[in-house]
Amino acid sequence: MSEQGNKAAVGFIGVGLMGHGMAKNLVEKGHPLTIIGNRNRAPVEDLVGRGAVEADSVADLTRRSEVIFLCLPGSPEVEHIVGEILQAGVSGKIIVDCSTSNPVSTRALAARVAEAGGEMADAPLSRTPKEACEGALDVMAGADEALFSRIEPLLSCFATKVLRVGELGAGHTMKLLNNFLSLGYGALYAETLAIGARNGIDAATVRDVISGGRMDCGFFQTFMRYVADGDKNAHRFALRNAHKDMRYVASLANESGIASHLSSAVKNGYATAEALGHGDDYLPEIAAIIGRLNGVE
Repeated sequence: MSEQGNKAAVGFIGVGLMGHGMAKNLVEKGHPLTIIGNRNRAPVEDLVGRGAVEADSVADLTRRSEVIFLCLPGSPEVEHIVGEILQAGVSGKIIVDCSTSNPVSTRALAARVAEAGGEMADAPLSRTPKEACEGALDVMAGADEALFSRIEPLLSCFATKVLRVGELGAGHTMKLLNNFLSLGYGALYAETLAIGARNGIDAATVRDVISGGRMDCGFFQTFMRYVADGDKNAHRFALRNAHKDMRYVASLANESGIASHLSSAVKNGYATAEALGHGDDYLPEIAAIIGRLNGVE
């Protein structure tokens, strides 16, 4: 990988809630950055103001970039964009998928990229848009050791914890396991609160009892900031994305021959929320949805 002034030229596709902060840190740390616009112009204009260049197409971005980061909603979007990158020519370039994607799709895409002379790694994220902006994300990367050593400095621009968790696809697998745990907690909290509300225990009391104990955690606290305090921006992760991630988890369990009693149940809870029209609502609002379905607030 050639470099310009010791800084790799980076392309970034997907400058949304997480991607904007990640891209901001890359350009602020001296990497020539090319981005592509979307319907929300605010992050694009902010990044251009910081020195990024806005490409007029995926092909234009690909030509300008040595390493291309993707931070997209899921595998269908990643498959579409990687197809466009391949058409533009990926020889000698690296694609790093930071989306929460299906590892089966990731491995298939990587084979196509390798055939065309490029390389691909998966490097999904943990934490929130706040940490993305601060450059303090956690990254779980799937790549061989040689490729990981080349992309680690770039990942460290927006992350303070960068772990290689295995070969290609391992990052997306670990991310799904991480999200299964967190989304499982979300479903558990929602049902717990509904049972409590029906029996005279309000959300503030549940928080007071759990806080500081063995079952407390950062996820519990952000979840309860919405439920108990009404802060709708406490945990900005859309319920449609929760449903999507749990579909991937249940699919991975099925493909692995694992009996998926819990993952399927958690998936169905988020599927219900999206089917009721709450896909754009944020994750903690699952508590209000489950409460209403049970006739409690």
